[in-house]
Amino acid sequence: MKHILFVILLFCSVAWTKPHYTNALIKEHSPYLQQHAHNPVNWYPWGEAVFTKAKKEHKLIFLSIGYSTCHWCHVMEEESFTDLEIAKLLNDNFISIKVDREQYPQIDKKYQKLYTEVYGKRGGWPLSVFMTAQKEVFFMGTYIPKEEGYGSKGLVYLLPSFVRLQKNKKALQEVIDKYRPNTLHKTFKIPKSTKLIAKTVAEINEQFDSVHGGFAKRPKFPEASKIALLLDIYALNGNKKALYMAEQTLQKMAKSGIYDQIHGGFFRYTVDEAWQTPHFEKMLYTNAELIAVYTKAYIMTGEKLYKRVVEESIAQMEQHYMQGNVYLSASDADSEGEEGGYFIYEHLALKSALKYKGWKAKEIEDALAYLGIEEDGNIDGELSQPHITSDVVPPRVEELRAYLRKVSSKRSFPFVDKKVNTAWNAMMIKALFEASKIDKKYLVLAQKRVNALLALMRPKEILYHQTLIGKVPTQKALLEDYAFLVDALITGYERNYDEGYLKLAQLLTDEAVSKFYRDKHWYLSDDGIGAYADFDDRYYTAALSVMLDDLLRMGALTERLRYNSIVKETIAHGAAVLDVNPASASKLVDTFLRLYKGDIIIHAKKEKLRIAQVALDKVQYPFLLSKVQESDAYLACKTTICFAHDENITKLIEKIKKAIE
Repeated sequence: MKHILFVILLFCSVAWTKPHYTNALIKEHSPYLQQHAHNPVNWYPWGEAVFTKAKKEHKLIFLSIGYSTCHWCHVMEEESFTDLEIAKLLNDNFISIKVDREQYPQIDKKYQKLYTEVYGKRGGWPLSVFMTAQKEVFFMGTYIPKEEGYGSKGLVYLLPSFVRLQKNKKALQEVIDKYRPNTLHKTFKIPKSTKLIAKTVAEINEQFDSVHGGFAKRPKFPEASKIALLLDIYALNGNKKALYMAEQTLQKMAKSGIYDQIHGGFFRYTVDEAWQTPHFEKMLYTNAELIAVYTKAYIMTGEKLYKRVVEESIAQMEQHYMQGNVYLSASDADSEGEEGGYFIYEHLALKSALKYKGWKAKEIEDALAYLGIEEDGNIDGELSQPHITSDVVPPRVEELRAYLRKVSSKRSFPFVDKKVNTAWNAMMIKALFEASKIDKKYLVLAQKRVNALLALMRPKEILYHQTLIGKVPTQKALLEDYAFLVDALITGYERNYDEGYLKLAQLLTDEAVSKFYRDKHWYLSDDGIGAYADFDDRYYTAALSVMLDDLLRMGALTERLRYNSIVKETIAHGAAVLDVNPASASKLVDTFLRLYKGDIIIHAKKEKLRIAQVALDKVQYPFLLSKVQESDAYLACKTTICFAHDENITKLIEKIKKAIE
């Protein structure tokens, strides 16, 4: 009898916990879409068939864009997309589409750009777009609560109002006209490099936080491309202000709460000015780009803190974000239902535990104080987010760090989005190649990772955008995949001089031009969505800026001058941002400076180049390349002429310095 009762209870328990609803997202591979597969909302994935369905049923479209580790996306789901009242309103009158912005960045970019044009400010995630079945937008928002709040009317009001609006064709058309995208492209005169540098540094200085570093108030993103540009400007002309802004930002971030002081690696952004209170997501792209920048800064300054950040960040990516020799996309902010739960600590609990372990009172207080673990907490009640508070390092800090790692290991690590994204993997691979300037072990690691990425994401010589481990990729590559992969291959070639890297980089460059470059403009994809590529670097470096930089380097390494012509055409017809707001397009400024100043290519036999690498890494001129050539001496060349040669690399470097003064 007890056995039968147990079975009945078990059956009821399973029945009770089983999701009551299943929608069309259940067949999708995206972790974000899977998170919504059991909402009562009848979600559909993006596709033309959905718009055809909306036309047949005379329904409006609700497009919701987010990603799996997005905090406010989760909030909107819990408040509205699991709510039966909202679900009924949507299901009766709308066709609801869910888009993973990491799966379709071109769709996200298209509507984020429109949001900025209409409202004069950036959007964000979730992005909520309402449109007709003909894809005519009539309303946009980000997070929208169920009931009125946060400066927004709630969905319970908005959804019925949109249904009424649909019946009034004249009023609907008037609203649609307000959301028509700006498709004008203006040509402009390319500026001189000296004026552009001065204007860019002045603009960045206006944004710069001299107290905490960084280039905004809040929220505060690392903006790796901006830091890299400042370092390059200093390398070009010795601008001390540029170096100060870069170093102040790098130092403050490395010592603050945006950097995981216990495990290594950076969080995506902070909600405060002092870099102290992070949104606890960790993104592969954030860490990849910062690893490369900290490597550059270490080579330039010799600051040991930068080297530690590089080594710890790589170790963290390897530990939690690597599977099958490729890197996973991101981890969530929440752990066991608490934001940052894996990463924050309670002062009294630690004090008691360390005392039990035999630590002296002063040792405990000094170590905890150094890591900013305070009695009153600094982030959530009595909980503290570690950060470095002093230049004086107490004796037992490393022991404390090791103990805190042990404490964290007993908690549940946040949800990891296991998508394998080609562009983001390529960023990380480039970072490893760059880090090999610090330690050659990273060269072996980078080569291993690039081989695995190509095997998974370029089967049968077709490049794909993303997939899940164990799944066959199906989504064709986007501009960003080509741009960042070519970037990684060029960087890799200059570390190992494998001709296969250069040949593949050239093949992918030509494919990218044929797929995404039309009528002097670049598109994010070749699938008819029609999303123009732009130069916005805020979240991570703009793919188009990287692609243009790839073209210049490939032109120098392969002597294909056509690549340079494409760059000049693109800048002349679509890069007015250089004239209007260059600080918002840092990588483009860097690429323009490369175009204006010109690459210097060092030619020599492979063995000689390998011997010269340490010396070449220390050359501050940022646009220095190297290529294998059967020459007994080292040659220094511009694109069309060689201007110096010597059998001694040190002497050749001196000649280069005189040539660029």
